[in-house]
Amino acid sequence: MIVAELMCRDIVTVQPESSIAEAAQSMLRHRVSGLPVIDKSGHLVGILTEGDLLRRPELGTEGRRAAWMKALINPASLAAEYVHTHSRHVSDVMSRNPVFVRPETSLAKAAELMQHKRVKRLPVLQGETLVGVISRFDLLTALAPKLIPATEEVGEQEIQETILAALARELWAPKSGLRVQVTGTTVYLEGMVYSEDERRAARVLAENTRGVNMVVDRLELTDSRFKLAPSAK
Repeated sequence: MIVAELMCRDIVTVQPESSIAEAAQSMLRHRVSGLPVIDKSGHLVGILTEGDLLRRPELGTEGRRAAWMKALINPASLAAEYVHTHSRHVSDVMSRNPVFVRPETSLAKAAELMQHKRVKRLPVLQGETLVGVISRFDLLTALAPKLIPATEEVGEQEIQETILAALARELWAPKSGLRVQVTGTTVYLEGMVYSEDERRAARVLAENTRGVNMVVDRLELTDSRFKLAPSAK
């Protein structure tokens, strides 16, 4: 899937010269936690999020550094911090140069960017024009239906072959000593694994296989992988 298939096209924006009060009221009114900031030419110049408003003197959350700590910090940095926490204008508080994606960007890339940049939403630009916003909530909306188990019937042999093929592709999976038995829609996992993480991963892999309704874990834990063979005398 690509961003264009999920992005929100009904965009709520704010301008750099807008007040923080106006922006906060807009967030509350539209029930969003972030606003793209657009200049008079329609270009994206920043983004204002609830995170930018966490430290405010009105709430007593701006934070105060000890005097000795302030003495070690560049005065320009302290001044910039003061502006960010005290200004009443969006242009002073917004995050500049926001990361963005294109409509044709894959969801995988968008999700990777959100995680890496620790953001909840990404503006979507077509050329220099803002055409949408993709958020974590949009990804959740796409994910939820896919988590509902399929009702179609799948044969026992197909289930078994699918699980064995999937295990063969995973680097964490033991390449021998692991057995898969299928009765109806129930999968029985038997054999040896070398860690609790491998046990859980094998169970999750089986549970995610189409046609499976139940997984019975009969796996045994061993540490033999890490034992050295006795030296010859």
